[in-house]
Amino acid sequence: MRNLKLTLQYDGTNYVGWQRQASGTSIQGLLEDAFEPIAGTHVTVHGAGRTDAGVHALAQVASASFPGAHESSVLARALNAVLPTDVRVLSVEDMPADFHARFSAVGKTYEYRIVNAPMVSPFLVRYVWHVPNQLDINAMTSAAAHLVGAHDFSAFQGAGSDVVSSERTIHTIDWADGHGHDLPLVIRLRGDGFLRHMVRNIVGTLVDIGAGRWEPERMTEILASRDRSQAGTTAPAHGLFLVRVEYGEDSGLLVRQP
Repeated sequence: MRNLKLTLQYDGTNYVGWQRQASGTSIQGLLEDAFEPIAGTHVTVHGAGRTDAGVHALAQVASASFPGAHESSVLARALNAVLPTDVRVLSVEDMPADFHARFSAVGKTYEYRIVNAPMVSPFLVRYVWHVPNQLDINAMTSAAAHLVGAHDFSAFQGAGSDVVSSERTIHTIDWADGHGHDLPLVIRLRGDGFLRHMVRNIVGTLVDIGAGRWEPERMTEILASRDRSQAGTTAPAHGLFLVRVEYGEDSGLLVRQP
Protein backbone atom coordinates (compact mmCIF):
# COMPACT_ATOMS: atom_id res chain seq x y z
CA MET A 1 0.00 0.00 0.00
CA ARG A 2 1.21 3.47 -0.88
CA ASN A 3 0.61 6.42 1.42
CA LEU A 4 -0.41 9.36 -0.73
CA LYS A 5 -0.48 13.09 -0.05
CA LEU A 6 -2.97 14.98 -2.21
CA THR A 7 -3.13 18.76 -2.51
CA LEU A 8 -6.55 20.06 -3.56
CA GLN A 9 -8.34 23.22 -4.52
CA TYR A 10 -12.10 23.61 -4.34
CA ASP A 11 -14.91 26.10 -4.46
CA GLY A 12 -16.98 25.18 -1.42
CA THR A 13 -20.17 26.92 -2.56
CA ASN A 14 -22.09 23.79 -3.55
CA TYR A 15 -20.85 21.45 -0.82
CA VAL A 16 -21.64 20.55 2.79
CA GLY A 17 -17.97 20.91 3.69
CA TRP A 18 -14.97 18.59 3.69
CA GLN A 19 -16.37 15.79 5.83
CA ARG A 20 -18.74 13.19 4.44
CA GLN A 21 -22.27 13.76 5.81
CA ALA A 22 -25.44 11.69 6.03
CA SER A 23 -26.94 13.96 3.38
CA GLY A 24 -25.47 16.40 0.90
CA THR A 25 -22.29 16.28 -1.17
CA SER A 26 -18.93 16.59 0.61
CA ILE A 27 -15.41 17.02 -0.75
CA GLN A 28 -14.26 13.89 1.10
CA GLY A 29 -17.13 11.89 -0.37
CA LEU A 30 -16.40 13.09 -3.90
CA LEU A 31 -12.73 12.19 -3.58
CA GLU A 32 -13.40 8.75 -2.11
CA ASP A 33 -15.96 8.03 -4.83
CA ALA A 34 -13.46 9.12 -7.49
CA PHE A 35 -10.79 6.81 -6.05
CA GLU A 36 -12.96 3.68 -5.95
CA PRO A 37 -13.07 2.75 -9.67
CA ILE A 38 -9.35 3.46 -9.98
CA ALA A 39 -8.36 1.41 -6.91
CA GLY A 40 -11.02 -1.29 -7.33
CA THR A 41 -11.89 -0.88 -3.66
CA HIS A 42 -12.97 1.79 -1.21
CA VAL A 43 -10.22 4.27 -0.34
CA THR A 44 -10.59 6.32 2.84
CA VAL A 45 -9.33 9.87 2.52
CA HIS A 46 -8.27 11.96 5.54
CA GLY A 47 -8.25 15.77 5.31
CA ALA A 48 -5.94 18.20 7.07
CA GLY A 49 -8.91 20.33 8.08
CA ARG A 50 -12.66 19.87 8.16
CA THR A 51 -13.68 22.96 6.25
CA ASP A 52 -17.33 23.87 6.80
CA ALA A 53 -20.10 24.14 4.23
CA GLY A 54 -19.35 26.99 1.86
CA VAL A 55 -15.67 27.37 2.83
CA HIS A 56 -13.13 27.30 -0.02
CA ALA A 57 -9.62 25.85 -0.24
CA LEU A 58 -6.61 26.99 -2.22
CA ALA A 59 -4.44 24.16 -0.86
CA GLN A 60 -6.28 21.60 1.23
CA VAL A 61 -4.19 18.51 1.96
CA ALA A 62 -5.47 14.93 2.18
CA SER A 63 -3.83 11.57 2.74
CA ALA A 64 -4.92 8.10 1.63
CA SER A 65 -3.66 4.53 1.51
CA PHE A 66 -3.76 3.46 -2.13
CA PRO A 67 -3.08 -0.01 -3.56
CA GLY A 68 -2.40 0.95 -7.19
CA ALA A 69 0.88 1.42 -9.05
CA HIS A 70 -0.25 4.42 -11.09
CA GLU A 71 2.26 7.22 -11.52
CA SER A 72 1.36 10.22 -9.39
CA SER A 73 0.70 12.49 -12.37
CA VAL A 74 -1.47 9.85 -14.02
CA LEU A 75 -3.45 9.37 -10.83
CA ALA A 76 -4.04 13.12 -10.48
CA ARG A 77 -5.36 13.28 -14.05
CA ALA A 78 -7.58 10.25 -13.49
CA LEU A 79 -9.11 11.77 -10.35
CA ASN A 80 -9.70 15.12 -12.05
CA ALA A 81 -11.40 13.37 -14.95
CA VAL A 82 -14.04 12.11 -12.51
CA LEU A 83 -14.30 15.00 -10.06
CA PRO A 84 -16.52 18.02 -10.78
CA THR A 85 -14.68 21.01 -12.21
CA ASP A 86 -14.98 23.01 -8.96
CA VAL A 87 -12.82 20.41 -7.19
CA ARG A 88 -9.27 19.91 -8.51
CA VAL A 89 -6.37 17.69 -7.46
CA LEU A 90 -3.28 19.87 -7.85
CA SER A 91 -0.72 17.19 -7.03
CA VAL A 92 -0.25 13.65 -5.75
CA GLU A 93 2.89 12.65 -3.83
CA ASP A 94 4.12 9.41 -2.26
CA MET A 95 4.86 9.87 1.43
CA PRO A 96 6.32 7.80 4.31
CA ALA A 97 3.91 5.39 5.98
CA ASP A 98 3.56 7.57 9.09
CA PHE A 99 2.40 10.68 7.22
CA HIS A 100 -1.16 11.77 8.03
CA ALA A 101 -2.74 14.88 6.54
CA ARG A 102 -4.29 15.95 9.82
CA PHE A 103 -2.04 14.63 12.57
CA SER A 104 1.26 15.43 10.84
CA ALA A 105 0.29 19.05 10.24
CA VAL A 106 2.11 21.66 12.33
CA GLY A 107 0.39 24.77 11.05
CA LYS A 108 -2.35 26.21 8.86
CA THR A 109 -2.99 29.51 7.16
CA TYR A 110 -6.47 30.87 6.47
CA GLU A 111 -7.57 33.98 4.61
CA TYR A 112 -10.81 35.83 5.10
CA ARG A 113 -11.92 38.28 2.41
CA ILE A 114 -14.22 41.26 2.89
CA VAL A 115 -15.42 43.87 0.41
CA ASN A 116 -16.02 47.05 2.40
CA ALA A 117 -17.74 49.19 -0.21
CA PRO A 118 -21.31 50.19 -1.16
CA MET A 119 -21.42 47.45 -3.80
CA VAL A 120 -19.62 44.20 -4.56
CA SER A 121 -18.65 42.89 -7.96
CA PRO A 122 -20.86 40.01 -9.18
CA PHE A 123 -17.62 38.17 -9.94
CA LEU A 124 -16.58 38.29 -6.28
CA VAL A 125 -19.86 37.97 -4.40
CA ARG A 126 -19.50 34.19 -3.86
CA TYR A 127 -16.04 34.62 -2.34
CA VAL A 128 -16.26 37.65 -0.03
CA TRP A 129 -18.33 39.02 2.81
CA HIS A 130 -19.93 42.23 1.60
CA VAL A 131 -19.92 44.80 4.43
CA PRO A 132 -21.26 48.05 2.91
CA ASN A 133 -20.87 50.33 5.96
CA GLN A 134 -17.41 51.82 6.38
CA LEU A 135 -15.10 49.95 8.75
CA ASP A 136 -12.30 51.40 10.87
CA ILE A 137 -9.43 49.22 9.66
CA ASN A 138 -7.00 50.75 12.18
CA ALA A 139 -9.27 49.72 15.05
CA MET A 140 -9.57 46.20 13.61
CA THR A 141 -5.80 45.91 13.22
CA SER A 142 -5.24 47.08 16.79
CA ALA A 143 -7.80 44.58 18.12
CA ALA A 144 -6.31 41.71 16.12
CA ALA A 145 -2.89 42.29 17.67
CA HIS A 146 -4.29 41.10 21.01
CA LEU A 147 -4.92 37.66 19.47
CA VAL A 148 -1.35 36.94 18.41
CA GLY A 149 0.35 34.40 20.66
CA ALA A 150 -0.79 31.41 22.69
CA HIS A 151 -4.28 31.76 24.18
CA ASP A 152 -7.34 29.83 25.18
CA PHE A 153 -9.67 30.63 22.28
CA SER A 154 -12.85 29.22 23.85
CA ALA A 155 -14.61 32.56 23.25
CA PHE A 156 -14.21 32.01 19.50
CA GLN A 157 -15.03 28.30 19.38
CA GLY A 158 -18.19 27.17 17.62
CA ALA A 159 -20.61 24.69 19.14
CA GLY A 160 -20.22 21.00 18.42
CA SER A 161 -16.44 20.79 18.76
CA ASP A 162 -14.89 17.66 20.29
CA VAL A 163 -11.34 18.93 20.87
CA VAL A 164 -9.56 18.17 24.15
CA SER A 165 -7.98 21.62 24.49
CA SER A 166 -9.08 25.02 23.21
CA GLU A 167 -5.58 26.48 23.50
CA ARG A 168 -4.03 27.51 20.20
CA THR A 169 -1.23 29.77 19.02
CA ILE A 170 -1.74 32.40 16.34
CA HIS A 171 1.68 33.26 14.94
CA THR A 172 0.74 36.13 12.65
CA ILE A 173 -2.26 38.13 11.47
CA ASP A 174 -1.53 40.03 8.27
CA TRP A 175 -3.71 42.49 6.37
CA ALA A 176 -4.09 43.54 2.75
CA ASP A 177 -6.22 46.65 2.74
CA GLY A 178 -8.51 46.55 -0.29
CA HIS A 179 -10.37 49.56 -1.64
CA GLY A 180 -13.41 49.50 -3.87
CA HIS A 181 -15.89 46.88 -4.98
CA ASP A 182 -13.27 44.68 -6.69
CA LEU A 183 -10.39 44.81 -4.17
CA PRO A 184 -11.23 42.87 -1.01
CA LEU A 185 -9.76 43.43 2.41
CA VAL A 186 -7.81 40.24 3.14
CA ILE A 187 -7.17 39.07 6.71
CA ARG A 188 -4.61 36.26 6.81
CA LEU A 189 -4.17 34.21 9.99
CA ARG A 190 -1.32 31.72 10.44
CA GLY A 191 -1.22 29.45 13.47
CA ASP A 192 -0.60 25.99 14.81
CA GLY A 193 -4.27 25.08 14.47
CA PHE A 194 -7.76 26.53 14.60
CA LEU A 195 -10.91 25.56 16.47
CA ARG A 196 -14.29 25.02 14.83
CA HIS A 197 -15.52 28.37 13.42
CA MET A 198 -12.60 30.11 15.16
CA VAL A 199 -11.49 32.20 12.18
CA ARG A 200 -15.04 33.18 11.24
CA ASN A 201 -15.84 34.17 14.84
CA ILE A 202 -12.65 36.22 15.08
CA VAL A 203 -13.42 38.01 11.82
CA GLY A 204 -17.00 38.69 12.87
CA THR A 205 -15.75 40.21 16.13
CA LEU A 206 -13.21 42.33 14.26
CA VAL A 207 -15.94 43.63 11.97
CA ASP A 208 -18.06 44.52 15.02
CA ILE A 209 -15.08 46.49 16.35
CA GLY A 210 -14.49 48.10 12.98
CA ALA A 211 -18.14 49.16 12.90
CA GLY A 212 -17.76 50.90 16.27
CA ARG A 213 -19.64 48.43 18.45
CA TRP A 214 -16.63 47.99 20.75
CA GLU A 215 -13.24 49.56 21.31
CA PRO A 216 -10.19 47.50 20.20
CA GLU A 217 -9.25 46.81 23.85
CA ARG A 218 -12.47 44.83 24.20
CA MET A 219 -10.69 41.95 22.46
CA THR A 220 -8.61 41.17 25.58
CA GLU A 221 -11.79 40.98 27.68
CA ILE A 222 -13.41 38.62 25.18
CA LEU A 223 -10.38 36.33 25.20
CA ALA A 224 -10.25 36.26 29.00
CA SER A 225 -13.95 35.49 29.29
CA ARG A 226 -13.65 32.15 27.44
CA ASP A 227 -17.34 32.70 26.70
CA ARG A 228 -18.60 32.53 23.11
CA SER A 229 -21.53 34.82 23.93
CA GLN A 230 -19.08 37.65 24.68
CA ALA A 231 -17.61 37.65 21.17
CA GLY A 232 -19.14 38.99 17.98
CA THR A 233 -21.09 37.56 15.10
CA THR A 234 -19.94 34.60 12.99
CA ALA A 235 -18.68 35.78 9.60
CA PRO A 236 -20.25 34.02 6.59
CA ALA A 237 -18.51 30.87 5.40
CA HIS A 238 -18.12 31.96 1.78
CA GLY A 239 -15.45 34.56 2.61
CA LEU A 240 -13.08 31.98 4.13
CA PHE A 241 -10.24 30.18 2.34
CA LEU A 242 -7.85 27.50 3.60
CA VAL A 243 -4.61 28.75 2.03
CA ARG A 244 -1.86 26.47 3.28
CA VAL A 245 -1.15 23.46 5.51
CA GLU A 246 2.38 23.17 6.88
CA TYR A 247 4.38 20.05 7.66
CA GLY A 248 7.83 19.32 9.07
CA GLU A 249 10.71 21.36 10.41
CA ASP A 250 10.86 23.62 7.35
CA SER A 251 7.67 25.33 8.48
CA GLY A 252 9.42 26.93 11.45
CA LEU A 253 6.52 25.93 13.71
CA LEU A 254 6.60 23.66 16.72
CA VAL A 255 4.31 20.64 16.76
CA ARG A 256 1.26 21.28 18.94
CA GLN A 257 0.47 18.40 21.26
CA PRO A 258 -3.08 16.93 21.10
